[in-house]
Amino acid sequence: MAVPLDLLLPFLVASVLVTVIPGADMALVTRQVLVGGAAQAQKTIFGNLAGLLVHGVALAAGLSALIVASATAYTVVKLAGAAYLLYLGVQTLLTSKRPQAGPPPVSAAAPRRAFLQGLISTVLNPKPAIFFLTFLPQFVDRDSAVLPQTLTLTAVHVVIGLVWLSAYARLVHRARGVLTAPRVKAWIERTTGVVLIAFGLRVAVERR
Repeated sequence: MAVPLDLLLPFLVASVLVTVIPGADMALVTRQVLVGGAAQAQKTIFGNLAGLLVHGVALAAGLSALIVASATAYTVVKLAGAAYLLYLGVQTLLTSKRPQAGPPPVSAAAPRRAFLQGLISTVLNPKPAIFFLTFLPQFVDRDSAVLPQTLTLTAVHVVIGLVWLSAYARLVHRARGVLTAPRVKAWIERTTGVVLIAFGLRVAVERR
């Protein structure tokens, strides 16, 4: 086992608690379920998780430490991530104002676009980099090889994210009949848009 059991179990519990806290990822998944259904939301979830893998590998390679140590690099990534969340929020608000007689058409490029939305929103969010840099090393045995432990803990965190976000998307999808009623859907889209914008503004103004 790459990670000692006495470190893996506490990390598992802590990772679950961190994952279920509502954030931009859950707001984005809610938006995707309403726009394109559970399948499209699942593609976004895969994108989110791929973004977490990027941050985990970056930590293992020391890149996360560089981003956090460099004020300029951190600010660039932070503002790019904030701008993307703001863009998604504004787009969702605009969508809520458009009357729709039926479900929106899904183009052939939608799955790829949904994946990229999840990937970009996570990669451009400096929070996962800080999370991995400050949280994950607490569960690494420094007397053993660090790289395999880092990758193992990253994989565990990704699996937890996959289970939680997939279950959340299914729950939202099951309630879609109610959630997609014109007035309810518009209200939820506006709320989701405001939440995404709020997260974008928070990322933009929050200090390290």
